[in-house]
This record gives sequence, structure tokens and C-alpha cells, in this order.
Amino acid sequence: MLRAISLFSGCGGFDLGVKRAGFQILYATDIWNVACTSHHRNALSNNTDCTDVRAINTQQIRQDSGLGGNELDLLFGGPPCPPYSKSRFYRKEKPRALADPTAHTLERFLELVADLQPRAFILENVPGLAFSPHQEALNLVLESASESNYETSFAVLNAANYGVPQIRQRFFVVGWRGRGGNFRFPQPTHAEDPALLRGADLRPWITAGEAIGDLDTPENADRTGHRAGGRHEFLLEQVPPGENYLHFTAERGHPEPQFKWRSRYWSFLLKLAPSRPSWTIQARRSNNMGPFHWRNRILRIAEIKRLQSFPDGFHFEGTVDEQWRQIGNAVPPLLAESVATAVRLQLLEAHGCDSRLIA
Repeated sequence: MLRAISLFSGCGGFDLGVKRAGFQILYATDIWNVACTSHHRNALSNNTDCTDVRAINTQQIRQDSGLGGNELDLLFGGPPCPPYSKSRFYRKEKPRALADPTAHTLERFLELVADLQPRAFILENVPGLAFSPHQEALNLVLESASESNYETSFAVLNAANYGVPQIRQRFFVVGWRGRGGNFRFPQPTHAEDPALLRGADLRPWITAGEAIGDLDTPENADRTGHRAGGRHEFLLEQVPPGENYLHFTAERGHPEPQFKWRSRYWSFLLKLAPSRPSWTIQARRSNNMGPFHWRNRILRIAEIKRLQSFPDGFHFEGTVDEQWRQIGNAVPPLLAESVATAVRLQLLEAHGCDSRLIA
């Protein structure tokens, strides 16, 4: 079986997908003890180390993973994304990109690529990393990879196109050591309207109703006391499924406008439509920032697990808010599995004589 190491592992959404794709995760690390406990409880790696990645050296990783002098097939991870997130376009007081103190995590990932020299690496982040204001950060990734003898390919993928019942854009960079030619990202398996794509063997997007409709029962009720909508609860009840606070603007033709156009963050009073995939599940549970259930309530942990494509039996440690944060920060396992499977198959093409790749 192929050997992989996970960085910035969180609760293990990325790791679950990589493991399902046929990799053995020898070692995983994250700094948040609650997420580390979840990762360990789900037995995703041989060794889950709750340590700041800056405090771990290459020799220690090789020792703790049992890798020793063997070649590493894959290094993967998603360094913290706030410096490149959409929210930084609104919060002008916060530093962005490489000016943010957390940018060191991106640099550390690249240092470990250079030190461990895996056959391939996968770097995941928010799509904002591909935006022009963050060009310096993207250039750092591509130039550092090139200096370490990696050819790179990058793409923004929509999780809904890979069977996840959620419209969630994620940015991936795949590096291939010393290889000629480009990495081929996986082809979508689903589409918003497959009928418009003639000749494509695609299925329709999976909707929120299909994913969580059976969970809308009294025994699954959330009893933590949060009121959906907060002081705007009466407005949330009037928002049509699939829309947000913009429903109450003059531009949308509301007879009694309550808000100015684009005066709030896009998820304010955002409501799911059962006939569409979910909007992006965010890391913070809020009483006015959605998406909310179409029945005008805050989603439940069992529901956001499904909307992120986690199996029902996946265990999350911590309080409701801590569980929510872990799920919202995770890479959807189905999307991770699609990318990691493409890496595995192309490793097989390049190193067909290695019996570990056929497992």
C-alpha cells in the first residue's frame, strides 16, 4: 500500500478520503487537541501527533511515522486558510495573504515537501489562494515546488461535481517530483444539469433534501438553545428556500426593504433549498449566518456531517460548537477521495512496477 503523511490534519476529512483512495497514512499532525482526538478515535493514521508543525523536524517525522529511510509516496494537507478567505475581502482591518501571521503554515508545508521529497504532494486551500490579490502566495507555492524539483498543476474544484451534496469550491495544487507532463485532475461525476452536457456520463447534483431529508425528525432536535435568525428570526421565516437577506432589498423588489444591497456577508439569513445542494458549510455555528434548514432552524451536527460527505458513524469529539468547527473546516471526504485516487492512478502509470501501487 502507498505511504502517506498528513499535515494540518484537523478531524480528518482529507485523511478519510486519502485513506479510501488506497493510501496508508503513517503519520498525521494538527495543533488543536479536540480535532486530534477526533482524528485518533476514527483510526485514520498509524500515529496522530498533536503538535505545532513548526516544532516537528523531518527526522522526527520519519521516526514517528515508521517511514525510516523508505520513500514517501504522498504528502498532503490544507494549511489554515483565513489569510486567503473571502472574509478578508470584507474585514479590511485584518492582514491578508503572506502578511498574515498564520502564513507561516503555508511556508512550513513547502519546507517539509522539500525535506521529505515525496513522490507527490497535494496542497488544499480556499479558492481565494488563486485570486490575483494573493498572487504572491501562489507564486511562493509554485516557485518553491519548482526549486524542490516538482512540476505542479492547480485547479479549483466544486465539491458538488464529485458527489458531495454541497456547493463548496476548493483549491488544489498537486506536485509531482521530476515528472514531465501535467497532473490530470479527476473528471466530475456529477453536474447541475447533465442534460446540457451532451455525451457526458454524469449524474445530477445530490440535493440537500436527498442528503438530510430523513434526519428532520423530533428525536434529532437540537436542544442547545440557539435561535435561528437571532433578533431577525421573523425575517428568516420569510426568506424563500435557497435565498438570503437580499430577499429584503429594493433591488429584489421587496415592498418594504430591510437591508441595503450587499450590506451584509453573503451567508446572512441564508437558507437551504431542499431541491439544491447545500451552500458552503462554514466553520462557525451562528444564529444569523447560514445556511439554515429550510424549516427555519439551525442545522444539526448529523446533518452537516452528511452535507460534508462524512459517514454517519464518523465520531467527532467536543462540544457542539467544536464539532461544528471541525466539520466546517474539513475537506469533504468524497472530494478528497477523488483527487487522491487520481494521484494514485497516475503514480501507477509512472511506477507500474511497484506492487504497492496495485493494492
